[in-house]
Amino acid sequence: MMYLEIITPEKLLFAGDIAIIQLPGVSGSFEIMKNHVPIISTLTQGKIKVKAANSVVSYFEVMGGLVEVSNNEVRVLVK
Repeated sequence: MMYLEIITPEKLLFAGDIAIIQLPGVSGSFEIMKNHVPIISTLTQGKIKVKAANSVVSYFEVMGGLVEVSNNEVRVLVK
């Protein structure tokens, strides 16, 4: 599993263990799974798809942002 936080300037949208996350990258959507190499990437407008550890799927509409992945921790800062 991985630990995910999705944060806006106003509030914490999501925090918890996940299996996979799909993000709207500037060059196209991409997925991050357990043991992904460390990465920092910009995000564009689109939907973030999160499959939680309990298999519940959630979607978050974003206007853009940044993702950082390191040691199975994913932090997404969005507008």
